[in-house]
Amino acid sequence: MRLILASTSPRRRKILALLGIPFDVIPPEFDERISSHRSIEDEVLDFAVGKAESVARHHTNSIVIGSDTMIFHESEKIGKPMDRADAARMLRLLSGKTHRIHTSVAILDNMGGPGLRMVERVSVNMLPYTEGEIERYLACNESLDKAGAYSIQGQGRNLIAAIQGDYLAAVGMPLRPVAEYLKNRRVAFDCDVDKIYNDKTFLNWGNFL
Repeated sequence: MRLILASTSPRRRKILALLGIPFDVIPPEFDERISSHRSIEDEVLDFAVGKAESVARHHTNSIVIGSDTMIFHESEKIGKPMDRADAARMLRLLSGKTHRIHTSVAILDNMGGPGLRMVERVSVNMLPYTEGEIERYLACNESLDKAGAYSIQGQGRNLIAAIQGDYLAAVGMPLRPVAEYLKNRRVAFDCDVDKIYNDKTFLNWGNFL
């Protein structure tokens, strides 16, 4: 049974690798275009499905995992910044406020399983920060491929006061539902997922206890 992660994200690759099972990584051919009229739940899930479908159609006899992350704040859906100026705009918008991360998972199972479609929500409280702090953070060059223009697992942790919810979902992909699905499909792995969530040693997880 071949397992494929349809992603270009190194964070999602690291999260799935925590299970200790072999998988392939194939970049999806999918254009993410945020709309103004659809709910964030529908859109972020459709993006995950679109990514998985773009890979699954070329790779039969496989289980394909797609995922997407989007931020919702003051009625605005926020994805990845277009450029440095857009990243600065996003960071100003989030400063000192609370926003919600929506991370979706879509599993397309061409091996006879039911598949999975779900959205995990995480609340993030940002510290108030200055224009100078924004500029110093942008100089770290970790903003442009992150929803909301900050990296929880990188230097962006210094901009965050607290996180409520699944840290792995905030980083890029919730592991529990993926592990449960694969276990139900009799994909063998020795990893104790509860231990991962209890120990909280992955990347900067321990900084948010």
